[in-house]
This record gives sequence, C-alpha cells and structure tokens, in this order.
Amino acid sequence: MKPERLYQELKDLADQLGVAVFEHSFRSSGVPVKSGSCRIRGKIHCIIDKNVPLRTKTRILAQCLSDLPHQQLYVVPVVRDLIVKCGRKPAPTPE
Repeated sequence: MKPERLYQELKDLADQLGVAVFEHSFRSSGVPVKSGSCRIRGKIHCIIDKNVPLRTKTRILAQCLSDLPHQQLYVVPVVRDLIVKCGRKPAPTPE
C-alpha cells in the first residue's frame, strides 16, 4: 500500500473512532513540543507536527490509535498490522 493511502486509512479509522487529527507546525511555537495524543474536554485528539516526514506521521497516528477499541471495526489488514506494531508496549511487571 502506498504511504499516502496508508496514512489516509489511519485518518479514516481515527474519524470512525471519534479521534480528531490535527497537523500543525510546531517550529514557530518556541516551546519544545512532541506529536502525540491528548484528551481535551473528554475528546481524544492526535496532534502531529506537519513538518515531519509522512512515515513519521503514519507511525504517530498508528500509535495514537493502538490504545483505542478498533477491534470491532473492519480495518484493512496492513493497517491493523501497523497499529499492532506501533502500539505502546506494556510496562514490564516487577518480579
């Protein structure tokens, strides 16, 4: 799947899950900002630096979606695999 199509599939899935996806330039903020997800007034947002490469945007969005209940929705297999691959790793349990 082409990178542009993969990113669009992730954005479509985000829309189905009620996640707002925004791309902003962080260069002019003057404050070190990192792309990722946040909750604002109960709604999940995924904010991505528009100046990063498409591959990075795709990884960030997949990571944002990995914690959400997408199992009941139809997701193209390559997109589902990417979400699983980019998902947050659970913290190791102390022994």
